[in-house]
Amino acid sequence: MSAPALLVAAASSGSGKTMVTLGLLAALKRRGLAVASFKTGPDYIDPAFHARITGRPCLNLDSWAMRVEVLVGLFEETARGADVVIGEGVMGLFDGAPDGRGSTADLAVLLGIPVLLVVEAQRLGQSAAAVVEGFVRFREDVGVAGVLFNRVAGEGHFALLREAVEARSSIPILGFLPRDPALDLPERHLGLVQAAEIARAVDAAAARAAELVEAHVDLDRLLRLARPPALAALGPPPLQIPPPGQHVAVARDEAFGFVYESVLEGWRRAGAHVSFFSPLADEAPGITADAVVLPGGYPELHVERLSAARRFFDGLRRAAARGAFVYGECGGYMVLGRHLTDRDGIVRLMAGLLPVSTSFARPRLHLGYREAVLAADVPLGAAGTRYAGHEFHFAREIERGGEPLFVSVRDARGRELGPAGVRVGRVAGSFLHLMDRRPLPSGHGRERREPAEAPQQDLAGGRRA
Repeated sequence: MSAPALLVAAASSGSGKTMVTLGLLAALKRRGLAVASFKTGPDYIDPAFHARITGRPCLNLDSWAMRVEVLVGLFEETARGADVVIGEGVMGLFDGAPDGRGSTADLAVLLGIPVLLVVEAQRLGQSAAAVVEGFVRFREDVGVAGVLFNRVAGEGHFALLREAVEARSSIPILGFLPRDPALDLPERHLGLVQAAEIARAVDAAAARAAELVEAHVDLDRLLRLARPPALAALGPPPLQIPPPGQHVAVARDEAFGFVYESVLEGWRRAGAHVSFFSPLADEAPGITADAVVLPGGYPELHVERLSAARRFFDGLRRAAARGAFVYGECGGYMVLGRHLTDRDGIVRLMAGLLPVSTSFARPRLHLGYREAVLAADVPLGAAGTRYAGHEFHFAREIERGGEPLFVSVRDARGRELGPAGVRVGRVAGSFLHLMDRRPLPSGHGRERREPAEAPQQDLAGGRRA
């Protein structure tokens, strides 16, 4: 039987899910439990915070972009050797694609995992009862197992909130986290500043959150609410994306950090060698690499330093010249282009491998799920291969040459968005982040299974034997 799990959700974005999750992970780890975690939806930043606290990889589970067998397999990978798994939701509980797929609720129902609802309460009194009742009743198939209030003014405020909810509902109130500036972490345009950049602040905030969880949350009751998922994997998760080469050199540093660990692990399982190099340190990809991947990240914040990275750019050009597949996603796509304009309007030279120029001046948000179809045969698949992925960026193309397009794109409603990206020989890229191949077509109903009854497992006393 897989480890019991609980999925932390919220009424809305900005409710403090991440810090509540970090506090729970840290507090449970202090009890001597082997704690694992996952993140719902497309997100590169929060999983690094989880991993710093648990010491284990945090994988993404996305019920819009991933096949069911991938989801279940990745959950099993996450839960292996764990006593309990804590997942973090995305946005509000029911927020996802227009048809509801991709939401925290959708994943909870699909896997049969109970939900812990976090309610941001600093501006709520008795109205908290309406919020809780509305979320509990909105979808009867979503198992909201308990409620935790966040940013509470104190014991008196919590008593008011609890009494209001208990007068209307029997749902367990597990406790609260008070307002505390020690829990605040710095943010930037794509979310929290990356964990590796603020490691000491993350450690301090998580430690403080754990203290508050231990003081104000009924962890024994919370652990009794956790349940194993209703579905079980028959083997390792299928490949999300095939390895683009036998030796894949992946850019990894503060400018290029947006790559899914489950994709890298899938490449390794398929027999590919994965190596890393740092463009910010002016490192070139390994000379034996037959594929070079530039993930997304924050090149716009490091554009002056990148533009001076001659060994890095020369290494990219040599890789392309020897026939390696050179692929960029989002920020990586920007760096493969001719020019990148920073927020101040300063134009910097980039690799020049694609006839594209991009700009971060006058930023505008581009966000959403995408379905992409490969326009030609590339190492990622044959022409016509379909991928699910997403966009999340503020930069824009200001020039794109007439080279063959890389993919054609639709949004989550199935609306055609036209061509995206560019391909020049074996160099390709776009603003898209690919997540899984062969997704279900838009609007196709997915078979649902009722969550199986699972015996309670009391982990409150410590590590399971």
